[in-house]
Amino acid sequence: MSGGKEPENLREATRLARAGRRSEWTGKVVNTPVWRGSTHLYESDAERKRAGGRDHDGQFFYGRRGAPTQWSLAEALTEIEPRAEGTVLYPSGVAAIAGCLLAVLSPGDRLLMSDNAYDPSRSMATGLLARLGVETRFFDPLDLAAYAALVAEFRPQAVWLESPGSLTMEVCDVPELARIAREADAVSIIDNTWASPLGFPALERGCDIAMMSLSKHVGGHSDLMMGSASAREPLYRKLRRTAQELGQVVSPDDAALAARGLRTMQVRLEASTRSAARIAAWLAEQPQVARVMCPLLESDPGHALYKRDFAGGCGLFSFVLDSDDMKASGRVVDALALFGIGYSWGGYESLALPIAPHTHRTVMASPTRPGGAGGGTRPAIRLSIGLEDSEDLIADLARGLARMDAE
Repeated sequence: MSGGKEPENLREATRLARAGRRSEWTGKVVNTPVWRGSTHLYESDAERKRAGGRDHDGQFFYGRRGAPTQWSLAEALTEIEPRAEGTVLYPSGVAAIAGCLLAVLSPGDRLLMSDNAYDPSRSMATGLLARLGVETRFFDPLDLAAYAALVAEFRPQAVWLESPGSLTMEVCDVPELARIAREADAVSIIDNTWASPLGFPALERGCDIAMMSLSKHVGGHSDLMMGSASAREPLYRKLRRTAQELGQVVSPDDAALAARGLRTMQVRLEASTRSAARIAAWLAEQPQVARVMCPLLESDPGHALYKRDFAGGCGLFSFVLDSDDMKASGRVVDALALFGIGYSWGGYESLALPIAPHTHRTVMASPTRPGGAGGGTRPAIRLSIGLEDSEDLIADLARGLARMDAE
């Protein structure tokens, strides 16, 4: 980097290109080198003693606390999350979920979790947290009155949010949900993987902790696993301390890959969002499709909130087939040539996954609920749109839907 003074109020693309690249990390090269050493050496015993008492990013102590490769990535993520004071890295998205919840909850505490949350989040609540004595109740994120009443009755210490839901794609009023939680002295945590801070600045919208699976959009190339959580003080300090107590550390090689992916995240998100909007609109016109669940569409029940609160989206959405045969989604997916079948998303390659959201939701299963799953017991498919040409993907989906009709 040059020695000139950095201008203020840089736009997102510029911040993504420059974040986390100060000379302390990079030295004389463009990118922060990969520091693989676990043992950090000291010039003297006095230096060792000073380092042990300074628990912050940028202070060498032991490899578990990180080195410039991890510190620069964490700093970059903090810079793109407005109002964040620090970011903690985790070896996977699920590790980040656990790190957030364990940092703010203790035995005997209570958690409210949005009923459209990612399956591992739900499993964390009903499994690990339940064994630790934390009680969880699930709530409908679209019913603000019922949620406010539940907060007043249940008095949770934390509220877990996700918008849109990772399967059923409901967009909820996050600022209002977070406000209600804050007035009840509950910490609001959001899984913000779908939009990232580029599309939804979660802390600016009132949330206390913003968590992401970096395996998705930040990595962008399906070649790493990592998670993150960003927050203001004192929650950032709690996140960091809990991560260290759990021995959480990310590979420096993976951190370097995530930092590389971060530089192109905006252009990839913009491309996949454009393609997803076009493909979702095409699917909505197909006779084999009962409903498309995609807030990018004006017809979607969550579109107004999406337009109000979001600056951008991504390529992930779902659609319900007009069939009562639950095996129909498998036939469609098996006929696709350009879509991989897999659980992840956010990479450069497109994926298709048969889903059955009605089988594990309490309030999301209603076929008549506004903004809900809307499919009853019908088969559904979740698509992650990558960087292929949208015309080719549409042609592939047309072949898949034709196979559903043929059988």
